[in-house]
Parts: sequence; structure tokens; C-alpha cells
Amino acid sequence: MFNDEFLAYRLHAGASDKEPPEGRFDTLRPDLLSPGDTLIKVAYAGLNYKDALASAGRGNIIRAYPRIGGIDLSGTVVHSADPALAAGTPVVVHGFGIGADNDGGYAQYARVPHDWVLPLPTPLTLLDAAALGAAGYTAALSLHWMEHCGLTSGDILVTGATGGVASIAIDMLSNRGFRVVAMSGKSQAEAYLRQLGAAEVIAPVEESTPLRPLISARWDGVVDSVGGHQLAHAIACLRPDGVAAAFGNAGGAELPTTVIPFILRGVKLLGINANSPMPLRRQIWQKLATEYRPTRLAAATRVIEPEELPRALAAMLARDSIGRCVVKFS
Repeated sequence: MFNDEFLAYRLHAGASDKEPPEGRFDTLRPDLLSPGDTLIKVAYAGLNYKDALASAGRGNIIRAYPRIGGIDLSGTVVHSADPALAAGTPVVVHGFGIGADNDGGYAQYARVPHDWVLPLPTPLTLLDAAALGAAGYTAALSLHWMEHCGLTSGDILVTGATGGVASIAIDMLSNRGFRVVAMSGKSQAEAYLRQLGAAEVIAPVEESTPLRPLISARWDGVVDSVGGHQLAHAIACLRPDGVAAAFGNAGGAELPTTVIPFILRGVKLLGINANSPMPLRRQIWQKLATEYRPTRLAAATRVIEPEELPRALAAMLARDSIGRCVVKFS
């Protein structure tokens, strides 16, 4: 039984309820990890906005300390109670509370229940899996349900376009033949967004812009990570039978819209919850490895060393980052 010591980036409770958690590298053994019957040698773990919030003690994401952060990871199986997960099997894990209620990916080893573990479909590599991670899965799940609703062509607006989910969505959507319009407040990122496949880059709608039930129809679909005023405006601009996929609330949790776009234009609003049951995960990851596979993932991905993790999380929290960032552990 593997019982060597390894390094893990753990968040410890602050000195008081008003103090943020303290993040530091600790030396651990596998028996100190959250319960699970599958031990994984972590190769890479992604940085997500949820991880950045957790590192600052915001959002009530972590309720019990100490906790290893990181809501997604890729690696190889060391041992498992599931005979289908033989030693050396490349796998990906995301969701199910890892990095929040259970220890996550910011460590050299992770321990989880076997039914949270998804063998990596070929030809994806461990780096591909981490660069995609929860963000790529969310983008693919959005596309999956939008296509399920009959959307196969047209103009797609992607909000919060420099974020991890949106960056991958732009790549996938353009590869599927959609004309992608990227919405971003970072004017300096236009070249980056066009490199990913955006045909046009526009600025966000001003928060002071009055919202009307219907606005001149412009979009066949919307992939939204912002919520709030931006999503409400985008819904009002959807063409008849248009589809919006919503998975974020960076711009606010309230949605100031009316039923008018839904009953007069027949638009659809899809809620995207990436913590899917395993059968759907397998289906979506298989698509990520085949027809949905991004072709510009390297352009949207930065790989860092573990010692850079605290600074990278702080930059993400300050919205001073673009695309996907993954930390290399082996």
C-alpha cells in the first residue's frame, strides 16, 4: 500500500471568522486525505474561478478546514477498489464536491471514491484533460444541449469571452460551423479571441442600458457565463427559436427579464449544471475527445508550477487572467 509523503496545497481556517483562509504547502500521507477507495497520482489540476473564490474564503464554498483545493484534476490510478480502474489508467475527475467538501486536485496525490473517476477517452492526454477540466466539460455540455434543442448553425454570442469556459466554447463552436461573436470588456484580448475562432469581438452592454422585453433579433444562440443584465439583454436579442445556455453569475444572480421572449419568439433558456451523473459525463467526455475536441486548446492554456499557484489564484480573483491555467504536479 502506497504511504509515501507528498506535497499538497491546503487551505487552513483564518485566525477568525472575518479572516480569509491561509493557503500553504503541507507534507501529507494518503491516509490524511478525504475518504475514498481510489488513489490517483495527480499530473495536472485546473484553476477555476470557484477555486479562486475558495482561496479567498468567499462564496461559502469550503465549510470545513483544512481542505486541499482544486475542483478538477487529471492523473493516473495508483490503486482502486474498482477492477476496471487498473493501476496506470489515465483518468479525469471533476465535480462531486472535490476541492470544496472533499480534498481536491492541488496535490501530488488525490483520493476519491471510484465512482467519481472517469477513464480518459483516447486520444486525449492528461494535459488535454486538465486544460479542458470542469471548464471544457461545461462548454461541451452547453453545446450538447443547445444542439439537442435544434441549434445547428447561425450567430452565437459568447459572454465573458476570456474566461476558461468561454474560451473553450469559442473554439468548439467555431469548429462546429457557428459564427461566434465574443463579448468581452478586455479590449486588449481581441487578438486572443480571434485566434480561438471568434469572427467578431464586441464590448459588454452598459449596465445603464434600459432593458426592453424584445430587442432587434441578432443571436441564434448565447453561451453565457455572466448572468444578470448581460444575459437578460442577450435573451431579448435572440432570434425566433433561439437558445441560451447559462452557467455563471459573474455579473449577478438576478435575471431581470420577462416571459415575452419565450412566448413571442419561442426562445429557450437552458440551465447548465456541470455536476452531471456519470453516464452523461462519459457521453460528453467522449464528444470532447471526438467531434467537440477543441483544435486551439494550447492557445487558451497556460501551464504553471505548484509554487505559482497562490499568485495565479489571486490574479484570477482579480479578473486579471484569460483562458485556462493548469498547475503541473508530475
